[in-house]
Amino acid sequence: MSNWLHAYGNRRVMNVLGLGFSSGLPLALTASTLQAWLMTEKVDLSIIGIFSLVGLPYALKVFWSPVMDRFSPPWLGRRRGWIISTQMLLVISILAMGVCEPSSFPALIAFAAFMTAFLSASQDIAIDAYRADVLRKDELGPGAASAVVGYRIAMLVSGAFALILSDHLSWRYVYFLMAGVMLLNAIFTFTAPEPEVKVVPPRSMKEAVISPLADYFKRSGAIEMLVFIMLYKLCDSLAGTMTTPFLLDVGFSRSDVGAVNKAFGLLSTIVGTLVGGGIVARIGLNRSLWVFGFLQPLSNLAFTALAMTGKNYPAMVTAIGIENITSGMGNAAFIAFMMSLCDKRFTATQYALLTSFMASTRILAGVPTGVMVQWLGWASFFAASTLAAVPGLLLLARFAPWNGKRPVAAVDGERA
Repeated sequence: MSNWLHAYGNRRVMNVLGLGFSSGLPLALTASTLQAWLMTEKVDLSIIGIFSLVGLPYALKVFWSPVMDRFSPPWLGRRRGWIISTQMLLVISILAMGVCEPSSFPALIAFAAFMTAFLSASQDIAIDAYRADVLRKDELGPGAASAVVGYRIAMLVSGAFALILSDHLSWRYVYFLMAGVMLLNAIFTFTAPEPEVKVVPPRSMKEAVISPLADYFKRSGAIEMLVFIMLYKLCDSLAGTMTTPFLLDVGFSRSDVGAVNKAFGLLSTIVGTLVGGGIVARIGLNRSLWVFGFLQPLSNLAFTALAMTGKNYPAMVTAIGIENITSGMGNAAFIAFMMSLCDKRFTATQYALLTSFMASTRILAGVPTGVMVQWLGWASFFAASTLAAVPGLLLLARFAPWNGKRPVAAVDGERA
């Protein structure tokens, strides 16, 4: 118990939890919650589909991240100044979404949603950079876990909770309430400590753009490391893409999927993430990546068993629990790994680069899964998906050897 209190109880990690909540809150407001609002306003489905484009800033944030490395607002320090600035602008943009009339002026709410997504992605850049700057080496695992937990809880608030509220309040007041919650997040920014190590930011935009990339790509195996970042959670992404269609096809109802896969799954992810962060703090980052790297594909076999069993509630709960717990553990270690690769002078740009490659796996992995299921069937698909873990584990031996104290390319720390 004392180890857990030591890992999660300090001020830096606790504030990272709150900032993770701030990072996750706007996402659903421009995605699933907004789609539900548009549906209730009888907006044409073709227009609702086009609204998915408002999320483009999340995929493109690496292009303006150098600005946030180069310049510092004249308040609250280099990283916190950007965080509080984006938070206040997010309050305004979420309020602006609330006053829009989707059925009458869909283009207007699309613009407000796009600006909210842009500001949210910018806040992510600043928070990710702050997290990598402020956490000590032994706090990377617990800090990454706390950030994921805060993010997940926020998505529940702006997603499921907002939908429930919409049955009792108008959508305008739902968004007004979410703007109020966003405003409260400023508390975490004001109470967050400054990083202990002071660094000199880039002196020009040219240096802010070129230096982060030059610093990263001069490292041995830099390109292979980006490939590893894409592959480490590939088997997890393959199975996760087809989880909901699989459960419905087996015969479970939408209520079953919502209650177990979403609610229980979220709880399992939080538990797995917290446990994973504690394990990282206890046995080290390298060994944790190995342990979780083997656990993630094994969880896919639980869905193979469910496919062979058929509609069976205990098997469903077990499979979803195992999947989300192991995925949460892997996330805690993997985020800590990416933070360890960032030079504190260029954290915003380098972390944005790494997370862009990580996100590409989630987007691209789903493309062939439908064909694979038609060809193999559900049981064989989930069994075959475990093989997708092999390339990542092979590269793991190079970048995070079992007996190494730190990843090979880690910055500002003892390397393997």
